[in-house]
Amino acid sequence: MTRWLSPRVWHLAWPLILSNITVPLLGLVDAAVLGHLPSPVYLAAVALGGQLFTTLFWLFGFLRMGTSGLSAQAFGGGREVDAARLLWRGMGLGALLGCLLILTGPLLIPAGLAALQAEGAVLDEAGRYASVRLWGAPWVMVQYACMGWLVGRQRMRAVMGVAILANSVNVVLDLILVLGLGMTTAGVALATVVADICGTLLALHATWRALPGHPRLARPWKQLLDMEPVRELIRVNQHLFVRTALLLFTFGFFNAQSARLGDVTLAANAILLTGLLVISNALDGFAHAAEALSGEAAGRQDPAAIRNAAVATGRSALTVAVLLTLLFAAGGDTLISLLTSLPDVRQTALDALPWLICLPLVGVWSYWFDGLFVGLGWTARMRTTLVIATLGVFLPLWWLTRGWGNPGLWLSLTAFLAARGAIQATYWLQFSTQPLNKS
Repeated sequence: MTRWLSPRVWHLAWPLILSNITVPLLGLVDAAVLGHLPSPVYLAAVALGGQLFTTLFWLFGFLRMGTSGLSAQAFGGGREVDAARLLWRGMGLGALLGCLLILTGPLLIPAGLAALQAEGAVLDEAGRYASVRLWGAPWVMVQYACMGWLVGRQRMRAVMGVAILANSVNVVLDLILVLGLGMTTAGVALATVVADICGTLLALHATWRALPGHPRLARPWKQLLDMEPVRELIRVNQHLFVRTALLLFTFGFFNAQSARLGDVTLAANAILLTGLLVISNALDGFAHAAEALSGEAAGRQDPAAIRNAAVATGRSALTVAVLLTLLFAAGGDTLISLLTSLPDVRQTALDALPWLICLPLVGVWSYWFDGLFVGLGWTARMRTTLVIATLGVFLPLWWLTRGWGNPGLWLSLTAFLAARGAIQATYWLQFSTQPLNKS
């Protein structure tokens, strides 16, 4: 069993899995705090505003992934000065993008809330929430770069510490600002901004400690305007931006089609997507471990070590996927009953439960390959994979199965995840002939 499950992989993965668990818990606290206010408007406004910023910030998640792979390669190659320069460039790009978000916020926020169909009092409160939350954008973007850099250097406990600190500060300030000072939606937004600042400061401290003395004093800002490394960082990130945008489109389209099938189907699918979130949070830990280990091996120009990293992380991820499948098969109906007491919603969710049961085994490959590809710098292949899976599989299959209702929708999503894994597998099979080709 110990040969099958790599202790090193689990050592890297468990802090990230634990930190991922804190994210939905924070959402529960927000709901509990706002749910005790006299009007449901506040809860609805924060839900819409939070969805807007989750989508917006997730779109820029490429900063973390792009920095992670390059950081791992610099770490594996022992290029500490290059690692320091990468960190500065990543943070600089993040700060620039965050400031651009603030400048364009007066246009983005109304358009985003309109797209989410906010209106009346909910629109007003969501606007207040967004106008405060926007000021945290530069901090979030810088934190993305720091977190990716730390993952690349295998400082997973530092990443976990940042997440736990930020979420803890958020919870405490929620209670103080909302229940104590009566700040409602603005209080929730301010709590999140302060939490983001605290998390970023801890991330900066962790990155400083992760570099030995010599690279700290290398004055990397002198090379920040060296265009070739900057172009490399932008090239990596632009591929990941397209990939992330297509992922957002696919799941947004899934939700939109769920809504067209009626409120009952929309609610049932929302419950099942909560299960998919659990799957994602669990498997992400192994994807990050794959990023760090494959990138380290690539930095050493060691194809054998890359293969060993793939085998070790793949076995561990598959083990967890099997356990998740068994968990949903044994307790999926109980989970649905805990999340809703509405008979129609419950029955619709139960009808679609078999799709959720198979998703861990179908989706594990795309999560795992994503980690390997990030570490190896194969970001163009990640982009191409999403283009084919979205435009060549998901949308055509949805079109052909529109008359099937919800089963057709779930079939399209499942095929989308399977296609991602299959396409990436074909790239991986080429590894023996071009092991370190970056594309």
